Amino acid sequence: RPMSTSSESALIIKRLTLKLMQHSWLVSPLTLDPAKLLEEFPHWLEKLSARHQGSIIIIIDSIDQIQQAEKHMKWLIDPLPVNVRVIVSVNVETCPQAWRLWPTLHLDPLNSKDVKSLISAECNSANVKLTKEQEKKLERHCRSATTCNALYVTLLGKTIACIGSTGNIDETLQQCCQCQDTVSLYRLVLRSIQESLRSDKEKGLLREILCVIGVSHNGVSESELMELYPELSSAVLASLIHSLHKMCLLTYGCGLLKFQHLQAWEMVRLEYMEEGENVISAYRQKLVEYFTMQLSRDRVTWRSADELPWLFQQQGDKQKLRKCLLNLFVSQNLYKRGHFAELLSYWQLVGKDKSSMAAEYFDSLKEYEKSCEGEESMICLADLYETLGRFLKDLGLLSQAVAPLQRSLEIRETALDPDHPRVAQSLHQLAGVYVQWKKFGNAEQLYKQALEISENAYGAEHPRVARELDALATLYQKQNKYEQAEQLRKKSFKIRQKAARRKGSLCGFALLRQRALQLEELTLGKDTPDNARTLNELGVLYYLQNNLETAELFLKRSLEMRERVLGPDHPDCAQSLNNLAALYNEKKHYDKAEELYEKALDIRRRALAPDHPSLAYTVKHLAVLYKKMGKLDKAVPLYELAVEIRQKSFGPKHPSVATALVNLAVLYCQMKKQIEALPLYERALKIYEDSFGHMHPRVGETLKNLAVLSYEGGDFEKAAELYKRAMEIKEAETLLIGGKATSRHSSSGDTFSLKSALAPNIFLEHGQR
Repeated sequence: RPMSTSSESALIIKRLTLKLMQHSWLVSPLTLDPAKLLEEFPHWLEKLSARHQGSIIIIIDSIDQIQQAEKHMKWLIDPLPVNVRVIVSVNVETCPQAWRLWPTLHLDPLNSKDVKSLISAECNSANVKLTKEQEKKLERHCRSATTCNALYVTLLGKTIACIGSTGNIDETLQQCCQCQDTVSLYRLVLRSIQESLRSDKEKGLLREILCVIGVSHNGVSESELMELYPELSSAVLASLIHSLHKMCLLTYGCGLLKFQHLQAWEMVRLEYMEEGENVISAYRQKLVEYFTMQLSRDRVTWRSADELPWLFQQQGDKQKLRKCLLNLFVSQNLYKRGHFAELLSYWQLVGKDKSSMAAEYFDSLKEYEKSCEGEESMICLADLYETLGRFLKDLGLLSQAVAPLQRSLEIRETALDPDHPRVAQSLHQLAGVYVQWKKFGNAEQLYKQALEISENAYGAEHPRVARELDALATLYQKQNKYEQAEQLRKKSFKIRQKAARRKGSLCGFALLRQRALQLEELTLGKDTPDNARTLNELGVLYYLQNNLETAELFLKRSLEMRERVLGPDHPDCAQSLNNLAALYNEKKHYDKAEELYEKALDIRRRALAPDHPSLAYTVKHLAVLYKKMGKLDKAVPLYELAVEIRQKSFGPKHPSVATALVNLAVLYCQMKKQIEALPLYERALKIYEDSFGHMHPRVGETLKNLAVLSYEGGDFEKAAELYKRAMEIKEAETLLIGGKATSRHSSSGDTFSLKSALAPNIFLEHGQR
């Protein structure tokens, strides 16, 4: 429904991210800041696609219902990674202009056979028989654009079955045929339900129930309805809900009653709220009073946190909204359940930027602290300080996040004990801020303290200990202390392995054990392509569990079997070679990785089409490896080949080609070949401008790179002009998203002013399913 939580673009991206992470946990999660989330998602998706062999297909239904979809889902018209496809469903009337150029499948209306089948199924379920003449009348009626869609026809069948089973079918048909769209048909359904009720009191309660649900944020529960209307008995409520649910008006979601379809909500608005905003305001006020009463009893439930701020927003009452948000338990509830974007949007309506909001929360907490007495209230206070610190950290306000996290730590050390596990939690959170702030010395000290407390509290083999070991390992890796990081990761891996075995987890190591038993059977069997594929999958599985030695054995055995059964030049052998190369790359055996990638590339060049995705993967990863090894001359032809592949796949003027051109230009700049880089950047700029317009972020990034080129070439005036244009685009983008996010370079192409080479993306290929 428009303006509902589910139509928030940031929330959609978050859901997509979580779903995609279930398939690849090697890619770190995204930020929670909605502005940065929308900006960074395409870069994150590109990283994910590089590690995932095979296609990623994202399907978004009713995308035109997402709030400001064309603005906030603009990553859809950026060049997507080669192996990513996006399918969206959209209403023809509301489809944004920019999306109409996509390959499109128009869904035809239901034909007469489909109409007859749907209506017959509904009538048969109620033992209602239609004559041939009645069936023909319905078929003739369901021929217009508004009467031949599936919802209308299904509702029509239910209406005929319900009303016709107790009355005159011809009369019912006559009434239905006067309804030329779904909303008017819903009106007929509602009136038939009203006529079936015994008293005016029940009809009045029906109206109240539908209106209260209609003005709520996410729906209303049965218990809330009975508290709102004490005269409503459970028997009457059950009967009403049964009728409304049966006729597709209401449905359940998360224990709440809500409208099953947007048209049902629209019908209730027209039927009961036509008198104007006063009626809607009265029902909103009823809900405000109900949930405010809950707050006054120190009872902040997820329901009051969901509904109250939204209701104040709808009323336009900024003062009450601000007061509600400064109820620390309301904000804590919203944040902990992931309503990050919603919380920020409320503060934007109040007129506060991120820094002002942070200051107000901190002042409110200090005021609340004055009333806290006793251990229980102090522990609760520490939780509030920690939530605020995490919230500010997620917003990127690192300097402001330290104070609340530090205060949370101090309270826990005093109220509990310096060696309490909750103290370790505070230390961990504070260390995370210092890591982001690049204050690695502070972070290391805090992580070590948290590790020591966790080991003393839980024992040396507890998953909490593994968490601290992983955090320390990541910290050491950021400082290029690879040996120390590897030791800690191995220790953490053993702890998690033992924990998973203790739980008997079928998802983790028990699955490996099961696979090992299958392998035992494989070794006794014959060489077959299927067995080779299973060995390859086992190798990938062990690799994902960081057991590189065992993974190497399986991948080698898979390669040997494929070479014997299929021949050394078969594409499946290239898959095994590619996986082994990725494994050696991970182990930093770059020479071995190079040799295997080259063999895989040779096979795929001969066996596959010049624009095949698998060929593109090997080209990309070998090119990145050459670059990492400093073999830039060898990398150049591969980056050139990547341009050719994209041109063959998408045509010479596609934005994906521009991305490949930028990558090649970056390489030339690293080789101090600015003359060769210049025309590539200029061509990429032209493609981006033609595809996206002159104010797109990709245009800005390319202008910035051209500015650096001009500066290094001594043309300072041109450099200044290009840089000014780039900054204008960046400022326009910042205004558009309403944030002050720091500039980030697109992952679509490297930015050559960065001195350090990017780490190569590692991926392993599974067999085809």
